[in-house]
Amino acid sequence: MAELTQWNPDPRHFWLTGRQPAELVDRNPDTGVWRVYGYPESVKVLADPKTFSSNTGRMADMEVKFLEGNLLEMDPPDHGKLRKVVNHAFGPKVVADLEPRVVALTHELLDAVAGEDKVELIRDLAYPLPVIVIAELLGIPASDRHLFKQWVDEMTEQAHEFSHIESDEEQQRILKHAMEQMQHFVDYMSEHAAHRRRKPSDDLLGTLVEAEVDGRRLTDTEVANFANVLLVNGHITTTMVLGNAVLCLEAHPDAREEVRADRTKVPAAIEESMRYLTPFPEMGRVTNVEATVAGKVIPADQMVAVCLGAANRDPRQFPRPDVFDIARDPNPHLTFGRGIHFCVGAPLARLESRVVLNVLLDRFPDLRVDPDDPPAFQAGPYVTALEKLPMTTI
Repeated sequence: MAELTQWNPDPRHFWLTGRQPAELVDRNPDTGVWRVYGYPESVKVLADPKTFSSNTGRMADMEVKFLEGNLLEMDPPDHGKLRKVVNHAFGPKVVADLEPRVVALTHELLDAVAGEDKVELIRDLAYPLPVIVIAELLGIPASDRHLFKQWVDEMTEQAHEFSHIESDEEQQRILKHAMEQMQHFVDYMSEHAAHRRRKPSDDLLGTLVEAEVDGRRLTDTEVANFANVLLVNGHITTTMVLGNAVLCLEAHPDAREEVRADRTKVPAAIEESMRYLTPFPEMGRVTNVEATVAGKVIPADQMVAVCLGAANRDPRQFPRPDVFDIARDPNPHLTFGRGIHFCVGAPLARLESRVVLNVLLDRFPDLRVDPDDPPAFQAGPYVTALEKLPMTTI
């Protein structure tokens, strides 16, 4: 496991060191959060929205205005009704038709650093590419991506682990700051939505403005929150997947050369990297009623963290879970979730990752991690992703 730990990922992600949890389910006495580590146990939680609600905002004192239209926080039947509004936008044909644009963008971004002997892969490619693609789908200016990055970074840079037992001043400060950044997103998207109401368009934001659910149009707040979920999750996940996939292949040179020689193995390498280095290592739920998981009784109104990173290393599901194996088949990892909240943008993330990895292999036969400027993981327990990935090209 030294191949990844040499770059110092967050120590709370113990599965990255080859350790298995002491129990399949436990409760953190400091935070009050119940953590589910096992694969079948995680599937059980994610597949039962009646028992395990996605409305975690009610446990975090999140303002109601940030929950309206927020697809990630919604339960049936409202979730299904709203999701139908955008399902077509991420369907197989729509995503496949995006491939030429993704290829062209990838080359444009790499052309911008052509001739340099170093590339900072997150800054130069893994971040801008997916944010440009999703911005173009929504119909908002991709040139504003520096704003999106600033607001997302402000929301995610803290390493504080939230407690649901006692909220101290630091936790309240962090939550207040995060909601201020969320308000920036809402104000930004509301302005663009208002423009669509005056001047209809056929982009994704225009679709949201015109959509009807139960015979009524979405409110400005609902449109803004819904669009921001697509914007933020539509690029941040792909950024993480891209960086992690490149790092996994860097750490496993035999696999990298195997993929370079046989490009049909690129998709499998991406899937294995998502299992091996899970970008979002946990997914939150709240118990609506008392529930039993792996013999542990979890009372109602408790925060539950489904530890996807640990579940993706469960030896009951994945033989030799700590081995990076691009031939792993099947590979039913939980990186994109499971059940009704399975990531709507998963097909797009897979397409973008496949295109980028192929282009990198084509253009940079000697792309390597910069030995003088090592990769850095983002601080914090809620992501396993790179803040920077400096690489040499010669």
